[in-house]
Amino acid sequence: MAGSSPDCGINSLKPFFYPRHVAVVGASRKPTGIGHRIIESLQQGGFSGSIVPVNPHATKIAGLRAFPSLKAVPGPVDVAIVVVPANAVLAVIADCADKQIAAVVLITAGFAETGGSGISLEEQLCARVRQHGIRLIGPNCFGLMNLDSAIHLNATYTPISPPAGRVALASESGGVGLAVVTAARRLNLGLSSFVSVGNHIDVTAIDLLEYWEQDVATDVILLYLETIVDPHRFRSVAGRVGRKKPIVVMKAGRTQAGQSAAGSHTAALAANESAVAALFTQCGAIRAKTLEEFLALATGLSNQRLPSDRRIGILTNSGGPGVLCADSCAAEGLMVPELSKETQSALSVFLPPTAALNNPVDVIGFASEDQHARAVVTMLTAKEIDALIIVHVSVRVEDNDPVAAGILRGIRAARQTDPNRKPVYLCWMAEGDLDRAFNVDGEVIPTYRHPEVPARIISRAITYENWRQQPIGQATHNSDIDLSMVKSIFAKALSERGSGWLTTEETYATLGAMNLPLAQGIVATGAEEAVKLAQKIGYPVAVKLASHQIVHKTEMGGVHLDLADEQAVRNSFEAIRARFAQMNKLEAMEGVLVQPMLSGGVEVMIGMTRDPLFGPLIAFGLGGIHVEILGDVQFRVAPLTGRDATEMVRTIKGYRLLTGYRGQPAVDLKAIEEVLLRVSQLVEAIPQINEIDLNPVFALPEGQGCKIVDARIRIELPQRTG
Repeated sequence: MAGSSPDCGINSLKPFFYPRHVAVVGASRKPTGIGHRIIESLQQGGFSGSIVPVNPHATKIAGLRAFPSLKAVPGPVDVAIVVVPANAVLAVIADCADKQIAAVVLITAGFAETGGSGISLEEQLCARVRQHGIRLIGPNCFGLMNLDSAIHLNATYTPISPPAGRVALASESGGVGLAVVTAARRLNLGLSSFVSVGNHIDVTAIDLLEYWEQDVATDVILLYLETIVDPHRFRSVAGRVGRKKPIVVMKAGRTQAGQSAAGSHTAALAANESAVAALFTQCGAIRAKTLEEFLALATGLSNQRLPSDRRIGILTNSGGPGVLCADSCAAEGLMVPELSKETQSALSVFLPPTAALNNPVDVIGFASEDQHARAVVTMLTAKEIDALIIVHVSVRVEDNDPVAAGILRGIRAARQTDPNRKPVYLCWMAEGDLDRAFNVDGEVIPTYRHPEVPARIISRAITYENWRQQPIGQATHNSDIDLSMVKSIFAKALSERGSGWLTTEETYATLGAMNLPLAQGIVATGAEEAVKLAQKIGYPVAVKLASHQIVHKTEMGGVHLDLADEQAVRNSFEAIRARFAQMNKLEAMEGVLVQPMLSGGVEVMIGMTRDPLFGPLIAFGLGGIHVEILGDVQFRVAPLTGRDATEMVRTIKGYRLLTGYRGQPAVDLKAIEEVLLRVSQLVEAIPQINEIDLNPVFALPEGQGCKIVDARIRIELPQRTG
């Protein structure tokens, strides 16, 4: 349902954030009514413009003059906040068009989210909005805020006003948005603006990304999403915006939508969640799995510089929490290095003999304000660390004030002497004093309640910064391919058999047309033909069932390896034939594929499945049975860039097997990446391809390339639309 009005640029969104005149259509005289509450929020928030209640049955609401309709409002209206019943919305949209109101926030529910007639009503609403060129937020939304001091806009039905700051939030859930807004003051999290997009039939989170990209008041962007409206546009926009401003995403609604029946290894492993994770990786979005992490990332990224490297210093007044923090650092791939003799010597001057001077540094439970201050300065200026985590456990309530003062003094002193301004994160475990805010000359120190949290924030910040510093990847387009031949093969197969798996010969012809590195192999339809082929290829050979109907050959006894002579080949063919005759499935046997036995290298798999929303999803992992048992697979959304292919190969858990393990030679990584890129080009160009499974692919020693030993391709007739 989501779409865009004719004027869909960022300028069309400015009236939402900087209106001079706001009309609340459906404003109620009852204080409990949503329209009345929105007016109160505007008033209490200090909105700098005019507020116009619209209600045909009232002349004054919340102390303001009310008008019976939008047409009766004497002056201009920049934004209409609409809270009338769903069946009255279309008439109000017509009034907005007559009044030339270009921006509407539709709070009203009762549309597609209710099913049935609500779906039809939403379709009519969408058509009407596009017809009139109106930009619309909603329906079924919570409203929006702009915390800019020049406007003070709170067009929601909560009076809660979060602190102003540099974090923008778009949420597909009003409740999640409200939770962030409510928590913001407690967390010392400053917001620049907030938009509840509701059913997002017009203005989407992607539109808001583009707006906030240009918004000088916004440094960090938060997105709570339940759907990805347009994955390809999201990838393009988020990938561009993310190079300037970090984007933190929490994606809910993880389902099995898009998961195929286990027709191939790739389809069995892939799900909509795999596509979402791949998309976020490719566009640099920082993913939060929980609301706590969502908020923690927001405070950490908005208030501190990104760490320059992974060396973390830990300062604590309690050994146990310090160890938990160190363990979390290790689990997140961070380093907790031993402090230099120079740093330890500096600490020993003012800390008691019982203090631990290595890393973590334990100042012991009753360290004074001055000891805390000097320890913070010493560690922040130490050359061997890139970021500092301070962990405080309250021993006595009366100690909290001096400890906090010491921490702030130390940070202030370090900032005055060290231009690097290394990031600081604080774990404040002080029951009864958990909401204390730490500000140093306008710098907010992110504060968390558990010692494991800062390491997760730092790790994700570093991953994001590494992504941001990498050059932008480019999709490749090989010229040594014959797509016309592939299309001809598919057209003939679809015409003769309809949707389904290609025959072995069709598969080999397709991969050959893409100039992919196939292992030598020829289909034989009889035992003696198989023997002649084996003699021509040279022993030992492999004999495999050739069938477009049987997907998993091994389970059917259709794979025979290391056949050393002609009798073994003959026996293999007859055994496969007899097995299928016994099952009354001889018609499923096209023959056998005779191949040379390959030795050396590592078995990997490359696959593709077509997600109904995201399109082609490409997979890479260890091959053979490893992919079934370990599920060690990386996914990316096509089209792949060279950078995507490189990351896929290097981020599987079994990557060490490809680099040379226990005396084995490193494999030809570039050859594997080339196969990934050619598969991506194929599936982007040919939408009839539904699944590809190349498994195993033998990754041979460096410089020797790779060989596709087994391959399956499934095609489908194009889906009719309209």
